[in-house]
Amino acid sequence: MDTILLITILVVIFALVFDFINGFHDTANAIATSVSTRALKPRTAVYMAAVMNFIGAITFVGVAKALTKDIVDPFSLNSYIGDTTGSVVILAALLSAITWNLVTWYFGIPSSSSHTLIGSVAGAAIAAAGFNVLNYSGFIKILQALIFSPLLAFAAGFLMMTLLKVIFKDMNLYRTNKGFRTMQIGTAALQSFTHGTNDAQKAMGIITLALIAGGLHHTDDIPFWVRFAAALAMGLGTSVGGYKIIKTVGGKIMKIRPVNGVAADLASASIIFGATLIHLPVSTTHVISSSIMGVGTAHRVKGVKWGMARKIVTTWVITMPISAVMAAAIYYILSLFF
Repeated sequence: MDTILLITILVVIFALVFDFINGFHDTANAIATSVSTRALKPRTAVYMAAVMNFIGAITFVGVAKALTKDIVDPFSLNSYIGDTTGSVVILAALLSAITWNLVTWYFGIPSSSSHTLIGSVAGAAIAAAGFNVLNYSGFIKILQALIFSPLLAFAAGFLMMTLLKVIFKDMNLYRTNKGFRTMQIGTAALQSFTHGTNDAQKAMGIITLALIAGGLHHTDDIPFWVRFAAALAMGLGTSVGGYKIIKTVGGKIMKIRPVNGVAADLASASIIFGATLIHLPVSTTHVISSSIMGVGTAHRVKGVKWGMARKIVTTWVITMPISAVMAAAIYYILSLFF
């Protein structure tokens, strides 16, 4: 079998594995609040999230196109580093991202699949061809989205919780749990849908990048089979669930009541979907965790478990550089065989 074709097939397989892992790794982010408040039973929440993730993933392609061309230029990748090396770069990036996702999932740390994938692609590409290979305008745009989206989510969570407190000022919010629990079913579904519109796009973009690098595709349009396969992998991964991370996101940041869950879901869904509409990849993990912190701050600052929040933020900071280094190391190993 032709070497480039073999590597491309491996990239497609590992990209779908990444999407599957992303599904169960990040499921918790979309449904953690609804499970922690008992608005939904865990199994029901996971299956609902799987369906909504699939629908969201297959509906949009803007983020996938951004990932295809904004980190490195797929049409000039091989001109920098040779006919097969471009595909090896992408394979190394995927193996690095999968490794980091599994490690953080095992320890129940809500790290960012977006950060690890983007850091891995950059790290492997730099290892192969130096810093000039990066598409700096696109890469900086993505970094800005990843940095500012959690800040916006924190503010949105704070404002949403404040708004609900004003709207229901004549009611005891914490005695109207039943109504807000019912509302959480809808907000959790919305959250899962928006998760699919952004997160599943990343594997689609990487597969398309590999197809272009391998000479098997000649535009940045996302083939339908790529869209369907990535959406299905995300949905199946979601159906497996990520209960360790549900425990962290749903309870260790703050004690979440139904009204907090509704506020956090609406705030984070608005930020994620807004990013999808302008074709920017964001970390759903960061956005959802930050919105919960914002909601907690609006309710009672001391109610937020800032020690856990600091651990999550630390993971956010270290994920991209660690992933870049791992991807570079994996690239050097793979380059011995291809």
